[in-house]
Amino acid sequence: MSISPMIENLPSSLILVGGGKMGGAMLEGWLRVGLPGEAATVIEPYPGAELVHLCALKGVALNPSADTLTPPDALVLAIKPQVLGEAAPGIRPLVDRRTTLISVLAGKTVADLDAAIPGCGGIVRSIPNLPAAIARGATGAFASAGLPAEKRAMAHALLSAVGIVAWVEDEGLIDACTAVSGSGPAYVFLLAETLAEAGVAAGLPADLARSLARATVAGAGAMLGQSELDASTLRENVTSKGGTTAAALEVLMADKGMAPLMREAVAAAKRRARELSG
Repeated sequence: MSISPMIENLPSSLILVGGGKMGGAMLEGWLRVGLPGEAATVIEPYPGAELVHLCALKGVALNPSADTLTPPDALVLAIKPQVLGEAAPGIRPLVDRRTTLISVLAGKTVADLDAAIPGCGGIVRSIPNLPAAIARGATGAFASAGLPAEKRAMAHALLSAVGIVAWVEDEGLIDACTAVSGSGPAYVFLLAETLAEAGVAAGLPADLARSLARATVAGAGAMLGQSELDASTLRENVTSKGGTTAAALEVLMADKGMAPLMREAVAAAKRRARELSG
């Protein structure tokens, strides 16, 4: 279930650790929905030009001296999961019992995060995806036991600033969210890529095939996002019995077609997410 971000639920102070593509996209979203720039601090050893410009424009503190920082209401962890152990000693002084730690690290469990950065007031483990960069993201989220309702509402406000948020009550489902929505945009991009390649094989010039495939995938995705109908009904609505679409779907929906291949792909991504926790 998704709820629009509520300005009153935004934190009064926030530290973002990691200002790469995902961290930068989230920061843009928070500022867009009403988080004051002066309420935010970004820690990013290698900030890109866009992040530097955004922070300067909005009055966000970028890499201030460590001795000027105090534990915030929310600390959002957006670093690579592989560097958590290396980064953790520098992060530990930035949290206390009032701080909610919100992680976007694939594979790192609540237990992993609590062991690496102990002493916070609760942990939210989340998996946003790439369309967060255009405020069309899909995020799976799990809250640690006993997280107060107001802190969960704060986390929801932050995460929903870049798209929909789906909360799960079983942390084990986060790896499945990673495999479906976290990695899912790459599957869609691959569809556009292979559709264009198939168009070339069918005789279209490469530029035309790429243009048609790109517009088709983007248009169908937009239609799916705006429609109240489910994907299967939309598919049926564009499939005439005995027509060209039906002929293509007969191949794609065969016993060894797209469905079992997608299940295998999602299972592989889920396994890798679990491996990253180690």
